[in-house]
Amino acid sequence: MRRGSFHYLIVPGWHGSPEDHWQSHWQRTLPHSQRVEQADWLQPQRSDWVAELSRGIAGAPEPVVLIAHSLGCVTVAHWAAQAAPDALRRVRGALLVAPADVERPGCPGPLRNFAPLPLASLPFPSVLVGSDNDPAASADRSRAMGKAWDSQASVLSGVGHINVASGHHCWEEGLAYLERLQSLLNEQARRRA
Repeated sequence: MRRGSFHYLIVPGWHGSPEDHWQSHWQRTLPHSQRVEQADWLQPQRSDWVAELSRGIAGAPEPVVLIAHSLGCVTVAHWAAQAAPDALRRVRGALLVAPADVERPGCPGPLRNFAPLPLASLPFPSVLVGSDNDPAASADRSRAMGKAWDSQASVLSGVGHINVASGHHCWEEGLAYLERLQSLLNEQARRRA
């Protein structure tokens, strides 16, 4: 699949992604990309976030590849669990990075309305990247989310929440996971041909 044949939709997590976050860098460098903007980044409401994601997908000029981080991953799962078949067909795949476990002990209050985590298989190919020292989700919980969502899951060692605070600005290494997703999409297209 050629990179230009779909639209990258960046789905940030809680607090959004600042200018020096890898999602912002990727948005500036990947062709055909835009960001889902939320009305309230600090007090997220699941229904509002899912509705904004739905609008972003519906408004994209081409089929979509989602690039989600943290609470954005959970938003993608909630959207997929309730979206209409026509909307689901607009999404070709998703890269899910450092998904937030909104059911964990001590989960910040503003994120709790995203629980329970949807545990249905995503109806499109996905690659999940977690970390063994992410305060937002343990390695076991990241693997469990990957299994439930039928994602190709990788748990990296010592990379934290894969955000600015853990030293990930451009996160060039992450592009390998986007390439892995694109390979899955190519395989799927060959099987359907």
